[in-house]
Amino acid sequence: MQYTIESRPLTNEYTHRPALDEESKQTRIEAANAESAISEYVRRSDLELVSLTKPLTGRESIATVKKDDSVFLVRVYCD
Repeated sequence: MQYTIESRPLTNEYTHRPALDEESKQTRIEAANAESAISEYVRRSDLELVSLTKPLTGRESIATVKKDDSVFLVRVYCD
């Protein structure tokens, strides 16, 4: 299955404010499920997975990831 990974910056450790000038970025990944898709995205992007929430219903999972001093909100959904 093909998953879309959409990431958006949340905060910067030093400013503690979102980076408002940055838009969300999308990546598509082939994976068996949402967990595999986010794992592959984290590996490819050299990120640290902070949390992953799978909904009881629906097709979208939400994760937070960290890289250096920034935290990103990540949406994972099946195309």
